[in-house]
Amino acid sequence: METEFYAGWGTLALINAGLAQSKNRSGFGWFVLSLLLGPGATFMLVAFCDTLPAENLATA
Repeated sequence: METEFYAGWGTLALINAGLAQSKNRSGFGWFVLSLLLGPGATFMLVAFCDTLPAENLATA
């Protein structure tokens, strides 16, 4: 039973990292935060974090 718990928690952290990146936020930062807070981090990301404006990545 513990193995499924860790697999689910890790999967949620990966999903949160992808969701954060889609909102132009740090995927790694939200991954680590999700490992610590789990579903609470998901709630914060969805409810309180708007999409940040995209950075201009034009190269010369």
